Amino acid sequence: MTELEKKGQLARKAAMALMTADTASKNGALSEMAKAISSRAGEVLAANKKDTDAAVQSGITKALLDRLTLTEERIKGIVDGINEIIALPDPVGEVLEKTLRPNGLEIERRSVPLGVIGIIYEARPNVTVDAAALCLKAGNAVILRGGKEAFNSNLAFVSIMRDALEKAGLPRDCVALVEDTSRQSAMELMQLSDYLDVLIPRGGAGLIKSVVENSKVPVIETGVGVCHVYVDRDADLEKAANIIFNAKCSRPSVCNAAETLLVDETVAERFLPMAKAKLDTKNVELRGCERTREILGDGVIPATDADYRTEFGDYILAIKLISGLDEAIDFVNEYGTGHSESIVTENKEAAEKFLNGVDAAAVYTNVSTRFTDGGEFGLGAEIGISTQKLHARGPMGLRQLTSSKFVIRGDGQIR
Repeated sequence: MTELEKKGQLARKAAMALMTADTASKNGALSEMAKAISSRAGEVLAANKKDTDAAVQSGITKALLDRLTLTEERIKGIVDGINEIIALPDPVGEVLEKTLRPNGLEIERRSVPLGVIGIIYEARPNVTVDAAALCLKAGNAVILRGGKEAFNSNLAFVSIMRDALEKAGLPRDCVALVEDTSRQSAMELMQLSDYLDVLIPRGGAGLIKSVVENSKVPVIETGVGVCHVYVDRDADLEKAANIIFNAKCSRPSVCNAAETLLVDETVAERFLPMAKAKLDTKNVELRGCERTREILGDGVIPATDADYRTEFGDYILAIKLISGLDEAIDFVNEYGTGHSESIVTENKEAAEKFLNGVDAAAVYTNVSTRFTDGGEFGLGAEIGISTQKLHARGPMGLRQLTSSKFVIRGDGQIR
């Protein structure tokens, strides 16, 4: 038996214990986690410094370094996220449907944990805690496999959480970390169908594609975010400039950041200089169509078709001028990844047409795409943003980490 199979076996045993744990037990364990992370924050920051120092030496981009870096404020945010999860209703054991059949059978459908969840992710150590806390509250054991860039940070977090679980009287193996960060360990996790009930990848397009194509474990596909902001001919242009600046620049490395700006050609000459003035404050590299370059000048790099299909994760923005709403909807559906899309307009009919015509997990009117987030949606911390349509779509909170079973009560009925 391999080391990973042993972790899977222990996680399966822990999941069986969690399946019948009551809300007070799970919340007690989460409370111990929150207190332990707060009191041992120094250990986490020291471990994170090892990761960030190594990342800087390896030439990591500023955007990825931002994802990797922890601060006292960010750790406080992580702890706050745990406490928010504690305050949320327990999704396990909820009666979803109940019927009485003519033959006297009482049939109810009840929410239950998924079981053992595997999560493969990259250089975001906050995911380690968010994922563990959400899985625990929903009654699931979790096996975490983070990227090598965040190894020390992840190891510190998991060690602290496992100690807290034991202190609270739940199995340490409710949370486990794959300490081998090689590609081989990721491939092995994808084959762990005897122990894992579902596998969730969080990261870039390459990681998600690899998991979807190679996993024997059922996969919930998350996260690649080629997100658009469309500025309609009836937009409030000042509002639009603020929205695209926030959607691109507030945190460009995350999946809900905007990657492409679409502008109705009738307002482009007025709007593009307004937008550029704001984007220039963050030195955003612009890649635009020919007409965009005519308006903004040669400082705009000629955009290729590939640019409109790329999740940059950086201070880079593709721009395209279009003829109107219908073309905008067609473009978003062709080039988007089904994540988050926004229209800026004061025309209610145009807004409704966009909302109904765009096929994505989250569609906005006059709002930054950056709001596609479990916390912003009132779900607590999230496990990821699902861009598929089966089981879960959009921010995956507690409810999305449960399944259901039928419970049937009778009095001797036979068929």
